Amino acid sequence: MSITHLQLREKFANFWKSKNHIEIPPIPLIPRDDPTTLFTGSGMQQLVPYLLGEPSPLGKRLYNIQRCLRAQDIEEVGDNRHDTFFEMMGNWSLGDYFKKEQIDWFWEFLTKELLIPKEKLYVTVFSGDKTNNLPADDESYEIWKKLGIEENHIFKYGPEKNWWSRAGVPNNMPAGEPGGSTSEIFYEFIETPHDKKFGDTCHPNCECGRFIEIGNCVFMRYKKERDGTFSLLPSQNVDFGGGLERLIMALENQPDLFQTQIFAPLIKTLSLECGKKYEENKFAMRIIADHIKTAVFLAREDIEPSNKEQGYIMRRLIRRSVVKMRDLNIIPSKIIPKLCQDVFDIYKIIYFKDKDFTKIISSVLKEANSFLKIIDKGIKILQTQEKIDGKSLFDLKQSYGFPFEIAVELLKKWGGNVDEIKLKLNYDSALLLHQNLSRSASVGKFKGGLADNSVKTLKYHTTTHLLHQALFDVLGNEVRQEGSNITGERLRFDFYLSRKPTEEEIKKVESIINDKITKALPITSIIIPKEEALKLNAKSFFREKYPDMVKIYLIGGSTSSPQDAYSKEFCGGPHVSNTKEIGEIKIFRWEKIGSNQYRIYAK
Repeated sequence: MSITHLQLREKFANFWKSKNHIEIPPIPLIPRDDPTTLFTGSGMQQLVPYLLGEPSPLGKRLYNIQRCLRAQDIEEVGDNRHDTFFEMMGNWSLGDYFKKEQIDWFWEFLTKELLIPKEKLYVTVFSGDKTNNLPADDESYEIWKKLGIEENHIFKYGPEKNWWSRAGVPNNMPAGEPGGSTSEIFYEFIETPHDKKFGDTCHPNCECGRFIEIGNCVFMRYKKERDGTFSLLPSQNVDFGGGLERLIMALENQPDLFQTQIFAPLIKTLSLECGKKYEENKFAMRIIADHIKTAVFLAREDIEPSNKEQGYIMRRLIRRSVVKMRDLNIIPSKIIPKLCQDVFDIYKIIYFKDKDFTKIISSVLKEANSFLKIIDKGIKILQTQEKIDGKSLFDLKQSYGFPFEIAVELLKKWGGNVDEIKLKLNYDSALLLHQNLSRSASVGKFKGGLADNSVKTLKYHTTTHLLHQALFDVLGNEVRQEGSNITGERLRFDFYLSRKPTEEEIKKVESIINDKITKALPITSIIIPKEEALKLNAKSFFREKYPDMVKIYLIGGSTSSPQDAYSKEFCGGPHVSNTKEIGEIKIFRWEKIGSNQYRIYAK
């Protein structure tokens, strides 16, 4: 059965609504107030407090489709199934139903709603972890069997494959982290032959491409304790995630992600532009299609290519795609607008209805053209260097962004005696040394949302609420929050204002914050209808879509008289319990960062 991705979204939503689930609006691709992750990497990222026991404002049965980005997958792109931007279809039970209902319902969705042939589906279950005293999931095994699945379609794996936490296997989980065994569903591409370089026999977790995972039921039961043992969570939770792209592959019986409806238009554009066949240029075309598509979604979130954090990933994606364009003799300025348009056409109804296409294309194209100038500069430097080795090529990459592959290609073209293996070894040694020196500055940034609930982070998170309200007090109702970032050392807060604030106004904002801190105001939260929260004039982040029931944090006032609170703001938490815990706050820098946009740093 082949359906459009728009129809798949509708079927998924309608199915879980029929099981009394409420949609929880997806969060932005760039998470707010989380210093430990660059991007939203899973649908459950916003649900961690509820999985740990906090009551959800929307109840116990939830679903959504969350756009995600995993920067650690960049180097994986080029095979038949990896992509950096993807959409995760999820459903959750927060202390309501558990294994039987989840397995029964997802099987129903796959086989009755989507009409995927049962004989092409395989499942995996947890075989246990004796080291951590975690038992095998015999219950899920028996549930699958009762659904009529043959035993030769059920496989057992250990924690490396059938355990889920944001930190990976049980041994890697920090104290306080939730996790649980998984039961995963795979689709078999019968026409794809097994490649014996991945082992003598094929199985669901084989990397040969014959099987692809289309869904993962996480049975969230455990929490890691400080002594390394595992205790049971207050309630048994289900956390399901299934890649929309993977389901499309199964529905089209297409083992190549880049030949499905969500990538094929880009591949066609590339093939027409360079006059070359996809079958003979898969690796380069896959990288270009994936990286430009992801860059478009980053531009949609107003990220600009830069040398830091999200901007660095965007720059890396665009530059990597330009390198592959050169391999195919494609002119970036000609192809990039066409590829961006393909992305708009595929996702316009879902994600680009109110977006400025011209601005997005310009952002991607500007970086590509800038990189071409870097390549020209790098060529001139290469031509004048007396000694060229792996270390000098690494320095060229660090100083100018000039890629190693292009350097080697040019050296060969110029007729030099090129020992590529030796060059690469020396280059990698220089890279490893650089990574070791810089690791302390970036540790944890790509791990997908390991919550940093340190005392300082909680203090700064609460301070952003005070700062937000104080800006309104001093600068007026025109203020609009544009984003924030919190580390253990400082907070950063971005806001919109049509005029430049004065030094006196910023000092007054700081004074108000410290006044509220010295007054030892209590911090509480309430769950109320969104319309009621809006009547209270609760502050929100304008880029986010909020559900019908929301959690509001109050600074001052009380849950019985929220209207008396000094600060009222939409937020999932966590916070300190009283402003006196924050201590004195100093605004140590503020600056203009864009048209009518300003940034405040405080600690």
